[in-house]
Amino acid sequence: MGLRVIGAGVGRTGTLSLKGALETLLGGPCYHMMEVITHPAHVDVWRAAGSGEDVDWAAFLADYAATSDFPACLFWRDLRELYPDALVVLSTRSSTQTWWESASQTIFSPEIEAAAEGMPEWWAMWQTVSRERFTDQVRDETLAKAAYERHNADVRASVPSSHLLDWQPSDGWAPICERLGLAVPHEPFPHVNTREEMRARIADPSELIAQHDAHRNP
Repeated sequence: MGLRVIGAGVGRTGTLSLKGALETLLGGPCYHMMEVITHPAHVDVWRAAGSGEDVDWAAFLADYAATSDFPACLFWRDLRELYPDALVVLSTRSSTQTWWESASQTIFSPEIEAAAEGMPEWWAMWQTVSRERFTDQVRDETLAKAAYERHNADVRASVPSSHLLDWQPSDGWAPICERLGLAVPHEPFPHVNTREEMRARIADPSELIAQHDAHRNP
């Protein structure tokens, strides 16, 4: 299929909403961390990539039209080398502090490790990828904020403006559709996975673990 959009924004920047939007616009699936949860075999690929091993990205992402969220966002440069014509969408929040408040209460919270006890391979993968490509101190406010800002600055400095869209969830459909040359859908832009929804999922991860186990042991 080939990627038409590479999502470079890190988690808690509207990445699940972006996934839904891109799937509507492109008519193909968008790779998101949820894909790793429901495809346990993918864990080995991401752990290898995080360890610096070569990955056949074209084969691995052959069925996807776009990417969004961790861990793919940390490999935006690798993906862009393979798909230089793809639009790079850097999703961010209104401020670093806003992003931190959301991330620290959800994906970087102490509760997430407990929630991941039923998916130890996934957790080990995430630790490797985050350490090598983001930071291994995601619970340290200063270091996590610095990693977020460093990541965003790198994308902005490295991707030509002709192929970069700096986007926030409040921007909705219009900027994405304009850059892709597509009509704006009549349906409302999807706004999903709020902080409250994510915290509830972490507090009771049984559904995610069940999805993970169902695909690991079909």
